[in-house]
Amino acid sequence: MCSTYFTVNDDGELCLIPGATGLRQTLTFNSPGSFTFNKADYPWLAHVKVRVQAGGGGSAGAQAGVGELVAQVGGAGGGYSEGFYDVSALGASESVIVGAGGAAGTPTADGDPGGNSSFGSLVSANGGFPGTLGMSSGTSLVTTGGIPGPLGGAGQITMGGGAGGPALRLNGSEGLGGFGGDSIMGIGGFQRDTTGIGGAPRGYGSGGGGSVARDGGSAQGNVGASGIVVIELYA
Repeated sequence: MCSTYFTVNDDGELCLIPGATGLRQTLTFNSPGSFTFNKADYPWLAHVKVRVQAGGGGSAGAQAGVGELVAQVGGAGGGYSEGFYDVSALGASESVIVGAGGAAGTPTADGDPGGNSSFGSLVSANGGFPGTLGMSSGTSLVTTGGIPGPLGGAGQITMGGGAGGPALRLNGSEGLGGFGGDSIMGIGGFQRDTTGIGGAPRGYGSGGGGSVARDGGSAQGNVGASGIVVIELYA
């Protein structure tokens, strides 16, 4: 018998040593919503590693007067947390929540914040803040500060998301929207310098790019990317 992987219990039964075989299965929850992890479904479980990414913030829309320009900031990226736990730390069931990406704002409204993500009370991450209507229509040189990233949540390793980028107007026809904030598991939307919706986020938990409007035009914002929860199961 290989003592690295097996042992004999007091009843003389040959048993696998808990945690000896390493990673056995990975569960991925990448659709926004609430789910349940039941420990009894995995009787061989010894440890879990949980990675939690919150949703990114959506960006605001933009609406410009005739001969004027508006450029808006990007939404912030969602936070990220992770932890490695013995099976004894888990309840019989643990809730799994995947935060949605923040909705896009209309041409005259802020975006929505990204949703929080979590695994029970052990691991949680905060959603990204939305892009706002920080710049009014005009022709003068102006800058609008970016959106701060959220604070870290709960877990053994926690960190906030990336800030949404600032916006710039040079005059009534030239400007630059803010980039969307990055996350640990995603890239924020690109900066836009022409009229239209800000750049789309990629991956998970990143923020929507800021929109630009000029000369009587308008554009809605862009959505933030939804979060994800990944659970690695170790036998």
